[in-house]
Amino acid sequence: MTTYTVTLANRENAQYAVNDRRPLLEQLRKKGVDLPYGCEYGGCITCAAKLTDGKVDQRRQVALNNRQIDNGYVILCVARATCDITLEIGVESHGKLYRNPFLDPLEPHELKADIASPKGP
Repeated sequence: MTTYTVTLANRENAQYAVNDRRPLLEQLRKKGVDLPYGCEYGGCITCAAKLTDGKVDQRRQVALNNRQIDNGYVILCVARATCDITLEIGVESHGKLYRNPFLDPLEPHELKADIASPKGP
């Protein structure tokens, strides 16, 4: 088990030690960080945060599209730190998380890969 440091940039750079085995949401909540969450399996975006530095493993998430991932969003209930990371949490970090699909529809490259790819016969 490897230990990393999570810095919460928009919470006065508070730092927390986490390991690479458990999801960030679980570990941060146990340390007293108040974070919203919903499904706890990566299927919604209630626990989304913005990763501003470092990398996480969030292969289990199914809620984010490519645009959201490219803008740095991670799903804390499934994301695991793979190095020291910096996050912005809370609604003030959600500036590019949501968008009105009628006013600004997603381009094919912004969709999830399996949605954008045509199915064979």
